[in-house]
Amino acid sequence: MNRYFLIGTIGFAVAVTGCATSPGEPPMAEAGACDATAAQHLVGETATQSLAASAVQLTGARELRWIPENSAVTMDYRTTRLNIEFDANRVVTAIRCG
Repeated sequence: MNRYFLIGTIGFAVAVTGCATSPGEPPMAEAGACDATAAQHLVGETATQSLAASAVQLTGARELRWIPENSAVTMDYRTTRLNIEFDANRVVTAIRCG
């Protein structure tokens, strides 16, 4: 076997090993991440500012987006955003994060 080839192969293996990542701690949940589970009892209630304040507090969200019935919304997902959907009578039809 060619001596230079062997030295080059060993050098390459050493260089690539230095690029490997070591397993670290799992990522922590983002501060202000939303969890809509605790606010589901608000579905069916009238959409008001006090309902929104309660929902934000219950879910831990940092942002709130009201979504009227038949509205177009962006599809970007944000872990810190609470979406409250409501119908023409201002009745909350869905509470979800994103």
